[in-house]
Amino acid sequence: MVNTANAARAEIGVIGGSGFYSFLDDVTETQVDTPYGAPSDSLFLGEIAGRRVAFLPRHGRGHHLPPHRINYRANLWALRSVGVAQVLGPCAVGGLRSEYGPGTLLVPDQFVDRTRTRAQTYFDGAPLPDGSVPNVVHVSLADPYCPAGRAAALEAARGRDWEPVDGGTLAVIEGPRFSTRAESRWYAAQGWSVVGMTGHPEAALARELELCYTSLALVTDLDAGAETGEGVSHDDVLRVFAANVDRLRGVLFDAVAGLPTNDDRRDCLCAGALGGVDPGIRLP
Repeated sequence: MVNTANAARAEIGVIGGSGFYSFLDDVTETQVDTPYGAPSDSLFLGEIAGRRVAFLPRHGRGHHLPPHRINYRANLWALRSVGVAQVLGPCAVGGLRSEYGPGTLLVPDQFVDRTRTRAQTYFDGAPLPDGSVPNVVHVSLADPYCPAGRAAALEAARGRDWEPVDGGTLAVIEGPRFSTRAESRWYAAQGWSVVGMTGHPEAALARELELCYTSLALVTDLDAGAETGEGVSHDDVLRVFAANVDRLRGVLFDAVAGLPTNDDRRDCLCAGALGGVDPGIRLP
């Protein structure tokens, strides 16, 4: 494991593709090992509006990791190990309502877990390589997203003349396949807003590490039950995301500038999620 005391540091993490950092000057690539294995890729550290930011390609820089094979625990652990306290997680989603068409930006305030195979907690009772064993810890996730982060994201979008949807429920499915029409219609009937494949367990793991986490969901398609025709394709998703990536990058960078600047201002539930309980393992 790297000695992060001497490694590059950052205060904000962005989990997204290379399109969010590849054009920055003076980007430092840093490899971080974790007790849970390797993260999706190296961390790429740069500066935005005077803030040190660590970018992590969620699917790897070659987009070779499908949603169900991403090492989410390693990803969040790696970010915290370089000093990150707040995380922005942009993602591509399908709209479950006709008014949430391609190009809609939604900042969810809830999610529903429909995944099946993903490791979703650090407190699973499994010993770590150093011999420590996590204690039983039950973390509140009633409101899974950071209120300060959501406020910063909403303000940033409005500042770019991109009126966002304030709130809504992100249904997270296992993937990598898209939904059937019956599944999509069922999600919509529950009153859920959008559907994606990567929003969980990112938010839950961030809360266990007392990190602030904010999702920014870009609608790339109307999900199968919300439209007629052949349904969504991978090419459709990539095309709409590419058409909006510059716009989304601008919102992300403005949100970075608008986040609280230090731990003294992190007075949200996220910062004290463990409530002083001993987790039994040494957090990074």
